[in-house]
Amino acid sequence: MAFKDPKYDKPIQLRKTRRPKQLAVIDQSGCTGCMVCIDFCPADCILIVPGPDSSSPTVHRLVEVDLPRCIGCTLCAKYCPWETISMLEFDDGYKKAEEWTIRTVLNEIIEPVPAAVPTAPRAAARRPAHAEAE
Repeated sequence: MAFKDPKYDKPIQLRKTRRPKQLAVIDQSGCTGCMVCIDFCPADCILIVPGPDSSSPTVHRLVEVDLPRCIGCTLCAKYCPWETISMLEFDDGYKKAEEWTIRTVLNEIIEPVPAAVPTAPRAAARRPAHAEAE
């Protein structure tokens, strides 16, 4: 099958090892929880933070960006109707995220990923499609 050809794995591996030049950081003090940004995020890295009252979690909810998954595409910042999402340089993004985060669903703000992360080839782990059918 053409999609299982190892030469097509290279762009996928490059995308995972490169870190974005900028990250989306949400200033939760201005966030209304409208979730428009979630609809536009191609990396699916924006998470809903429930409200402070556990009996009604949809009241006063917020959103936050899972920074290690952010690809820096700027779509969320472009379409945020409240202009509370800023695109910041990679290192500054992690610092500002700690300052601007009021509530979180992530355990903690994860440290930035190193610039180059070696990854193992994924092609060896895959089996041909015809082997699965037998």
